[in-house]
Amino acid sequence: MNLVTFANPVFQYYAVAAALMIVKMMSQGWITVFRMLKVNAGFRNPEDARKSPMNPDPSPAQLLPNEYVERSRRLHGNDIENIPLFLVAGLLYVCTAPSAALAIGLYGVYVLSRLAHFTIVMTHRSHEARALFWTIGSVIIYFMAGAIIWAAVRSWIAA
Repeated sequence: MNLVTFANPVFQYYAVAAALMIVKMMSQGWITVFRMLKVNAGFRNPEDARKSPMNPDPSPAQLLPNEYVERSRRLHGNDIENIPLFLVAGLLYVCTAPSAALAIGLYGVYVLSRLAHFTIVMTHRSHEARALFWTIGSVIIYFMAGAIIWAAVRSWIAA
């Protein structure tokens, strides 16, 4: 049976979770751009501080780090470090033929943990809260990786 098909409920759950995480990750880039435009600062490249229709009054100060922008940029970096791991592990996990209930639980909790992490970072909550939700997502990826390794080993032994 082909497990990577929309006829497989586990793949359906994965596809929805993956699409949500892709939209979240792409949206974080747009949030960063919005924040740069809002404060007219936090630009990264020297050409961004040149006179243009979008920047009629350039200033070298526009290239200095701006905490409002950097917070969003750090969150985007965290997404780039974590979400691709979920995308790969989640897809390979589909191939282990897990129970639908377990898969929807893992995928759902991962998505919720990333959304909670986003909310906590953007609202300046404690390090402990941020670390808790990062850890939840991390443990889920470890669990799926372990299940993938276990399924591969079982397959080798059976062959």
